[in-house]
Amino acid sequence: MMRKIGLAWQILIGLILGIIVGAVFYGNPNVATYLQPIGDIFLRLIKMIVIPIVVSSLIVGVANVGDVKKLGKLGGKTILYFEIITTIAIVVGLLAANVFQPGAGVNMKSLEKTDIQSYIDTTNEVQHHSMVETFVNIVPKNVFESLATGNMLPIIFFSVMFGLGVAAIGEKGKPVLRFFQGTAEAMFYVTNQVMKFAPFGVFALIGVTVSKFGVASLLPLSKLVVLVYAVMAFFVLVVLGGTAKLVGVNIFHIIKILKNELVLAYSTSSSETVLPKIMEKMERFGCPKAVTSFVVPTGYSFNLDGSTLYQALAAVFIAQLYGIDMPLSQQISLVLVLMVTSKGIAGVPGVSFVVLLATLGTVGIPVEGLAFIAGIDRILDMARTVVNVIGNSLAAVVMSKWEGQYNEEQGKQYIAELRQQSA
Repeated sequence: MMRKIGLAWQILIGLILGIIVGAVFYGNPNVATYLQPIGDIFLRLIKMIVIPIVVSSLIVGVANVGDVKKLGKLGGKTILYFEIITTIAIVVGLLAANVFQPGAGVNMKSLEKTDIQSYIDTTNEVQHHSMVETFVNIVPKNVFESLATGNMLPIIFFSVMFGLGVAAIGEKGKPVLRFFQGTAEAMFYVTNQVMKFAPFGVFALIGVTVSKFGVASLLPLSKLVVLVYAVMAFFVLVVLGGTAKLVGVNIFHIIKILKNELVLAYSTSSSETVLPKIMEKMERFGCPKAVTSFVVPTGYSFNLDGSTLYQALAAVFIAQLYGIDMPLSQQISLVLVLMVTSKGIAGVPGVSFVVLLATLGTVGIPVEGLAFIAGIDRILDMARTVVNVIGNSLAAVVMSKWEGQYNEEQGKQYIAELRQQSA
């Protein structure tokens, strides 16, 4: 029976059942005891496959290009594109917060405070990182240490250098290339097997979340939740949709391709869970391996559109909550601070929260205000994760087009295949 139902539907059923179980057993600590291990196993399975896929795909992709100049150009264009799109996301978040005023008139006494000490500790750890340090840390001092800690940017740097080395030695590098080709293919097979466990992982993770926070915690902050979701939808359809149109792609085609992945990313609030499948599908959509395997993982650190949009909106929301008037000059400095902080410490657990903690103090907003929205952060995280995934997938297409390497015919063929399947 499960085979007849598509993966997206299986995950959706897991999501709904998780919400029901969490709501029925609200406040019962046993839910977490039984369900949390299932959710943790699923997330660990994903983490297990991400790095081997990124490393092997990047080495194969770069070795096939084999040109330092081409790669340098691609890297420069990619970072420029990421910077433009994330800045637009910050501005959209600020505009939405100023126009709709989600924090105005909210009774702070009706809000529940959540313990945010773990986030504060993480912030203290990473706050001293300057932009210069971030760029220094891209170069690994020990690649095995970077692989062990899952630090993505040094891993990407090493894989690119190694791929160029494999290309440079010509014939001698062929066996090495074949090894990594085989590794990439084997890991994509493993990914497909892991995905069969996704509905159970989603059921467990959502069940635990709802049983802890309940649905009641949403009510006082419903205006903020509705606004975040509406602005995220606006950003996907208008900003990303407009960008897609500029390069001759339909954003709805990308959403259709990533249907399963978007449901999974939404349910787990983790973009990492879908990274391998995004890379696989963008290649099938006509993007070359070299571009996909470089742009998508790099985007996980530099192109978190949903997260940066939310950070700008949440910062102004907390200012409104405390009745703090933020003049234009202060909001511009908030944009500038977010442009730096959102890039510098990406990849940290609860990254959006950590970035906000690092940012609020610099523009004179009470950090304690975050404790009021920590309880609903998971609900908001689900929305921003979806936007991050769509943004990074589109980036792979934009860069492929920009480099003149996009296979138009293959893309059309893939869309036609999907239509046939759903017919």
